[in-house]
Amino acid sequence: MNPDNLPQMLQTGFHLTLGATSFLMETLQDPLKREENLDKLKSDLGQLASELLEKGEMTDREARNFVDTIFSQPGNQENADSESVSPKQSDAATDHPPDSVVQPDVKLEIQELTAHMAALRLELEKLRPENSQD
Repeated sequence: MNPDNLPQMLQTGFHLTLGATSFLMETLQDPLKREENLDKLKSDLGQLASELLEKGEMTDREARNFVDTIFSQPGNQENADSESVSPKQSDAATDHPPDSVVQPDVKLEIQELTAHMAALRLELEKLRPENSQD
């Protein structure tokens, strides 16, 4: 195993995991997608892995954009705990109608997952310089 590729491998694994999680959530939540996704499992696993990787990369980008949008808005930190997601953000982040309200437990879970993703990203960034020196 080449230590120079370790950060890239970790990031690819992270994206693949995000994609697989998204795939699983689609399968569980949408009866129409369930059959389609189960058929994909029976087909070429290499192609499925590439689709999951693409989906994971897209999810990562969307999550980063969402977090950047939240933190870049002035005065938002004071109201972040008391407000629900705005309709524009809700449409971009989920498939729910614009009038949906984020439940407090879901909001807390999203915040925890976001913090976990940020911690993983920092760890990856720390590993990159270490691996390039070896």
